[in-house]
Amino acid sequence: MSGHNKWSTIKHKKGAADAKRGKLFSKLIKEITVAARMGGGDIDGNPRLRAAVNSAKAANMPKENIERAIKKGTGELEGAAYEEITYEGYGPGGVAVLVKVLTDNKNRAVAEIRHLFSKYNGNLGETGCVNWMFDKKGYASIDKSQVDEDALYELALGVGAEDITDTGDTYEILTAPENIEDLRAALDAKGIKYNQLEVQMIPQTNVTLTGKPAEQTLKLLEALEDLDDVQAVSSNFDISDEEMAGLQA
Repeated sequence: MSGHNKWSTIKHKKGAADAKRGKLFSKLIKEITVAARMGGGDIDGNPRLRAAVNSAKAANMPKENIERAIKKGTGELEGAAYEEITYEGYGPGGVAVLVKVLTDNKNRAVAEIRHLFSKYNGNLGETGCVNWMFDKKGYASIDKSQVDEDALYELALGVGAEDITDTGDTYEILTAPENIEDLRAALDAKGIKYNQLEVQMIPQTNVTLTGKPAEQTLKLLEALEDLDDVQAVSSNFDISDEEMAGLQA
């Protein structure tokens, strides 16, 4: 693929992707609530809600939590009114950063995000300044130990996958966003476990970082991910495995 979301890979390897169960559940509940508010509470007729519920089930969220979040979205239960916003900016070394937010307090969210960009030598930008550098794609990451390469190619291409990449330890699959649930169903039917399966913003090209900018970029993205209002972070940086090993030493 022309670009890849290196941050997604690093999060998985570091175990930093929503390592706290409570934080993961909070993000999933917000997504379910907003999906139900925007498209209704019928899972079969609302693809975004169906994807959010499947992600919640994969995270072992209790059924009653899922049902309560849907009812808050449809107005059957009282709940916060979340606003969906994507903030855009530049990180250290000029890398592009997208920050997807679901918040009930826009002023708080933007203040916290702007502070982190400034703290780690970045700049929060105007709407549209970097979004054009990314494509919305369905993304899956699967450990090589889970599946034979030929079998994975046959399965993925059979549900419309656009690209399959060998990253060394894993296979990464890209597909159109509307095909993500077909890919999930095909993997589940074969009992193939995946590390991540979600819609992501994938960069069209990547900017290679080394030294201080690389270190600051990782700190910025981790800090952004840790904010309660932030649902997802994407960036077009790349850091070599050798550089990563040096940063972690």
